[in-house]
Amino acid sequence: MSKFVFVTGGVSSSLGKGLTAASLGRLLKSRGLRVTMCKLDPYINVDPGTMNPGEHGEVFVTDDGGETDLDLGHYERFIDEALNRNSNTTTGSIYSSVIAKERRGDYLGKTVQVIPHVTDEIKDRIKRLSSEDTDVVIVEIGGTVGDIEIVPFIEAIRQFRRDVGPTNVCYVHLTLVPYLAANGEQKTKPTQHSVTELRSRGIQPHVIVCRSDQPITDGLKRKISLLCDVPIEGVISAIDARSIYEIPLVLHEEGLDTYVCATLDLDVSERPIDLGIWESLVDRVDASDRTVRIGIVGKYVSMPDAYLSVAEAVRHAGFEYRTRVELHWIDAELVPDHVGEERLCALDGIIVPGGFGERGVEGMVAAAGIARRCEIPYLGICLGLQVAVVEIARNLAGLEGANSTEIDATTPHPVIALMAEQTEVVDKGGTMRLGAYPAMLDAGSQIAKLYGTEVVSERHRHRYEFNARYRHRLEDAGLRCSGSSPDGRLVEFIELPEHPYLVGTQAHPEFKSRPDRPHPLFLGLVDAALQRAEGRDPHLLDVAALG
Repeated sequence: MSKFVFVTGGVSSSLGKGLTAASLGRLLKSRGLRVTMCKLDPYINVDPGTMNPGEHGEVFVTDDGGETDLDLGHYERFIDEALNRNSNTTTGSIYSSVIAKERRGDYLGKTVQVIPHVTDEIKDRIKRLSSEDTDVVIVEIGGTVGDIEIVPFIEAIRQFRRDVGPTNVCYVHLTLVPYLAANGEQKTKPTQHSVTELRSRGIQPHVIVCRSDQPITDGLKRKISLLCDVPIEGVISAIDARSIYEIPLVLHEEGLDTYVCATLDLDVSERPIDLGIWESLVDRVDASDRTVRIGIVGKYVSMPDAYLSVAEAVRHAGFEYRTRVELHWIDAELVPDHVGEERLCALDGIIVPGGFGERGVEGMVAAAGIARRCEIPYLGICLGLQVAVVEIARNLAGLEGANSTEIDATTPHPVIALMAEQTEVVDKGGTMRLGAYPAMLDAGSQIAKLYGTEVVSERHRHRYEFNARYRHRLEDAGLRCSGSSPDGRLVEFIELPEHPYLVGTQAHPEFKSRPDRPHPLFLGLVDAALQRAEGRDPHLLDVAALG
């Protein structure tokens, strides 16, 4: 039987439950355990797919097309396992399933209630992650203990310990230990109240992870241990780390994985930990002695979590080259009127990430044009590929007014369109492409050289496609369609051969990048950016002007 670790949070949101859970997953995997992870989210949306990235952050996409919470990105990056749609469950999906069962008569006319029907549904979602190939399932509960929305989840995981046995469950509770500068003290009262709230719901935590900006003293650990009825070994100090990838090492030094294994009756003497790969990664992060400036031109830059996986993927490439990536968040609506060619040319590279809707798109088209003319390394992701195609169509192929039909339904040259609009190619209506799709790369192309293979699989999330009717005209203008779907109908990758690095993909490669195994397209971008950085004036860029 699989073991289960439940991670809850108290005092405040955004303390880092997801990173703590992911770090624990990495530590357990480094002991040879087979780990999978899950996020239980309290919001009533069925999934994050329709949620505003500027409010909620990015939608992380799994291989099987699940639109999930961004914490699954942390999980995959840390434990290096491909998760699936079952790894994210929301209140909305729980109630949707319960109501559907009631309508079908599955409950045989009984009164449907939160207990047992909703809590049973939650437990079923958790149990389906267990298998003969999984030793430990780590489940993060979204929200904060005390929130009304998470009460059914807390009740479900309380019952879970009774269902599967006490040695198969470990409760980890994350809290805040604030430092009050006025009297120079760290305060444990918020932790005490948070644990009291959790215990009032029937859960006694095995571990308390204390978030703070400085180490928790042994005296404070003893105080928390006494007042919260947790052994002192189970009180873990989790101070702010220089990099999120240092967190597993910090938690290991505090003994988190050892204590969790003991709670789950897993013999650590039989599972010595090997953190060599991760320590080497952190060494590379610390050894970064060069800097490249990468601009991310998007429409949700006021909420950087909207592009979380993109930011991490380009940092991963920086780790490989022992280079610090300095990110500049550029509002696409300010290009070119307020952030013009001179300022963008001071960057070493530009990324235009994915997005939906027309806001800011002309600014992205302008940024792609500046990158082409000034020979700035450019990586276009999903919408970023599309705006590069639009720019090349207008200014190299002479297709005046070229656009995507998502932006202009009456464009005379729909170089980007729904599959249903490409009537010469596809007869049936287009729908969103979600999840992993294969692509065939052209031998000898820049893309194929970066990947080191001619067959790849990447995750997608989009409705609009490169319009194959314009392929020959754009290729005559200098564009190379360097990767296509296996049947040849859909363009998956583009490049501009005469440019140092102008590459686009219809997919979202950021979702498959790992800190110790960077994605080839981001490696290519950082490599080209480093070459550009060697000749730039270090005082050229006005950082404040870029935002």
